[in-house]
Amino acid sequence: MSELREVYLDYSATTPVKEEVFREMVPFFCERYGNPSSLYTPGLDAKNALDKARNQVAQLINADDKEIFFTGGGSEADNWVLYGVVEAFKNKGNHIISTVTEHHAMIHTLEYLEKHGVEVTYIGVDSEGRINPKDIEEAITDKTILISVMMVNNEIGTLHPVKEIGEIAKKHNILFHTDGVQALGNVAIDVKDMGIDFLSMSAHKIYGPKGVGALYIRKGLRIPNLIHGGAQEMGRRAGTENVPGIVGFGKAAELARVNFDAHVEHSSKLRDYLADRIMAEIPDVMINGTMENRHPGNLNVTFKYIEGESILLMLDSRRICVSTGSACSSKSLKPSHVLSALGVSDELIHGTVRFTTGDFTTKEDIDYVVENLKEVVAWLRDVSPIGPDKGWN
Repeated sequence: MSELREVYLDYSATTPVKEEVFREMVPFFCERYGNPSSLYTPGLDAKNALDKARNQVAQLINADDKEIFFTGGGSEADNWVLYGVVEAFKNKGNHIISTVTEHHAMIHTLEYLEKHGVEVTYIGVDSEGRINPKDIEEAITDKTILISVMMVNNEIGTLHPVKEIGEIAKKHNILFHTDGVQALGNVAIDVKDMGIDFLSMSAHKIYGPKGVGALYIRKGLRIPNLIHGGAQEMGRRAGTENVPGIVGFGKAAELARVNFDAHVEHSSKLRDYLADRIMAEIPDVMINGTMENRHPGNLNVTFKYIEGESILLMLDSRRICVSTGSACSSKSLKPSHVLSALGVSDELIHGTVRFTTGDFTTKEDIDYVVENLKEVVAWLRDVSPIGPDKGWN
């Protein structure tokens, strides 16, 4: 085994906070600590910092500043949209269209709403994880109040045809929401051009801090508040704002916008290098999803005849961080609902690992991972009771 080095290949789970982001946040903990709702100078200073961050996030998605509302994360934003639309449009209908491969923040909330009288149609995907916009349109009824389709899948990185879906929603006068947590900073987003009414975002996926996100709400739309109390966030989301976190989110959004092309090129180049080496040097593997129209850093690979959990733990002992699926379900023994939707068998699903590259990944990191992965996979297959020469193909 080669000399140990630390390699992080799970950028879709979370990203490290960039130094520039951290430096921007630091003064708002101890020096510029005012409450942005206060009318004296330190409070106004904090409010100005929030306004700046709001503008930085808005610019990343081509929105207006007043269309950005800060939240505690992407899951809160998803919940706000679902509960809000159901309440606001209950007199029009109770039908929502979504997909079978959504993030659990959406799936579990939709399941809860179904128990309380909401009807949900879950659109299936093809073998590459993409939905057909025609299936969305065919599912529309006179009771449909919302279409919600994630922009980029968190497990296999597949991009959905969001602009086409937005056009369908607009044609039928239906609201359109997309969970953009994995897309932000990785895919060019223009909420106006794409016909998006609501967009969920999270800071910690773009080298910002955890515990802060945002919801884009198109100007003119009004849904009930998810959190009631004070008049923060233009009266739409109560609770004193997480000023340091929001400032960090704003800086991270600015960096994501300025460095977008370089980030995408770097992440995808190393992702493709990793894919090429795995496919060439490790037998009996398959890549899930398409390599086109994909998150630039995402690589989801099934290693036949062995358990992904074992791969993860053995790589971790060599200081390599990867995932067996999405971070939100990594402690669950249930097969990935995303891979199941693609038609992958449970046996193969359990042998799946997600790698995601990012701004700090190097070619040397990839070489180190592949060399260790080859050893780990070979050892696990040697002790496995199943395989092409052990009674299972």
